[in-house]
Amino acid sequence: MTAPWNRLLRPKPLILGAVLASLACLVALALNREAGIGSSPTTAQRTAEPRRPALTAAEEQYIRELGPIHGDVERSTMRMSLGQIFYRTQDLSRAELGTRVKEALASYQAAETRLHALEPPTSLRSEHLEYLSAVRLFKESAAEVLKMFTDGRDDHMLVAYPKSQEGSNKIREVGGKFWPHEFPPH
Repeated sequence: MTAPWNRLLRPKPLILGAVLASLACLVALALNREAGIGSSPTTAQRTAEPRRPALTAAEEQYIRELGPIHGDVERSTMRMSLGQIFYRTQDLSRAELGTRVKEALASYQAAETRLHALEPPTSLRSEHLEYLSAVRLFKESAAEVLKMFTDGRDDHMLVAYPKSQEGSNKIREVGGKFWPHEFPPH
C-alpha cells in the first residue's frame, strides 16, 4: 500500500501543479499590471529622457540618405563577424570566409564613396565624419583579415578585431543619435 504523499510525487501531478502555479503567478502579475500597482520601467525611462529638438528638413534628408548606406554597412559587418565566428567553430570553410570578407570590403568601399557624395548639414558634420571614420576602420579590419588568405595565418583576425570593435562603437554612438530605437541603452 502506498502512502498518499507518494501519489503526489508522481510526474503527472507534479507537472500539473507546476503549470497551475505558473498560471496563478501570471494571473497575479496581469492583475497587478492592470491595477497600475508598481511602475513600468519603460514609463519611467520615457519621462526621464530629455526631449530632442525637432530635426530640420536638411537633417531629416541627410538621415534618410544615410539610411541605406547604414543598412549595407551593418549587414556587411554582421556577415563578416559571423563568418569569422563560424570559421573558428569550423562551421564555415576558409574559402567561404574569404568570400564574405571580400564582399564586406567591397561594401565598405562603396559605402565610403556614397558617404563622400552626401552633403551633411553643418549641424551633423561631426557625426558624418565620425561615421566615415567608422567605415574606414571596417575597411582596415577587412583588409587585415584578407591577409590570412595570402600568408595562411589566422591571427590576422585577432589583429583586425580592435579596429572592427572601434568602428562598431562609433557607429553605435552616431546611430544612437540618428536612430535612437535601433541602439537601445544597455
